[in-house]
Amino acid sequence: MQTAAPEKIFAKGNEAVAMAALEAGCRCYFGYPITPQSDIPEYLSRELPGLGGEFIQAESEIAAINMVLGASATGARAMTSSSGPGISLKQEGISYMAGSELPGVIVDIMRAGPGLGGIDASQADYYQATRGGGHGGYRIIVLAPASVQEMYDLTMLAFDLSDIYRMPAMVLADSVIGQMKESLTPNPRPQVKLPPKEWVVRGRSAGEPQNVVKSLYLGDGEMEAFHWKMHARYQELADRECRWEEVQTADAELIVTAFGATSRIAKTAVAMAREAGMKVGLMRPVTLFPFPRKAYAQLSERCKLFLDVELSTGQMIDDVRLSVARDADVIFYGRPPGAGSLPTPEELFGQIKKNYRATA
Repeated sequence: MQTAAPEKIFAKGNEAVAMAALEAGCRCYFGYPITPQSDIPEYLSRELPGLGGEFIQAESEIAAINMVLGASATGARAMTSSSGPGISLKQEGISYMAGSELPGVIVDIMRAGPGLGGIDASQADYYQATRGGGHGGYRIIVLAPASVQEMYDLTMLAFDLSDIYRMPAMVLADSVIGQMKESLTPNPRPQVKLPPKEWVVRGRSAGEPQNVVKSLYLGDGEMEAFHWKMHARYQELADRECRWEEVQTADAELIVTAFGATSRIAKTAVAMAREAGMKVGLMRPVTLFPFPRKAYAQLSERCKLFLDVELSTGQMIDDVRLSVARDADVIFYGRPPGAGSLPTPEELFGQIKKNYRATA
């Protein structure tokens, strides 16, 4: 008997995150409202109680992330979401989760900053997300959707990767992707073999010792051993979980690289360049940590010119420059928040023409 294909629906990116979390088995959400991500807690506050889940609007972002820590320590799938200032407040809790080797999903729908900033589209949380954000030299998984469908798919992936590698995972999207509406196919939860959660907290009982989670290591050599264990885990992530998209890179003489909403505009600009007879391609990282360094390195063996486009004054460009061959040139074009609008495809096409001609 043939199974009917899932029906498509029309949904916001933020709504897609919430739907995916429920499908992934998340039954604990703790958060605090802030634009432009408030659709996520609104959706979950309506749907979670009917599924036997827990929704708590915490008294602060600090409280919310520590509730995620507590729920995760019991083995539950838990998440929180916020933007800009709220993500900053959560950083200590995220560091404690990383130090305790606890899974959990954090959604950051980026807004302008620093400080209160504004609700303009921005990608300036890249450093904060990909460098851990808090104290202690840890890293977290970072996934960057570029469509409403990917908001759904990558949220489910975030829960699985977080469980498999026992570390927090972040879905990092700009406000354009969070607020836009597109066609979405709400696919069922994929069948993934997850490791048993033997580490969950438990009290003493007959035949079983007490089990605790902690981030405090005071024994001789314990902290060093923990850091090297986490370092090995990050290397394993890089080897197994890097994801990216390439568009017409095989013969490219210039490769545009961008993530999130900017990559959508760049893809149109690349198509315009191809129509004009220019050999231009697109490289879009989907995992920002681990960053697909090997893929960039391989591209730079045959293409020596990259144009990095971001909604900031330049952050991902550091990872691009560290990844490509030393004889490759990386040019930057940015539109920080407050510039008035997103760059148009014609604007990026102009940058492509300017730099492509210089190397023709």
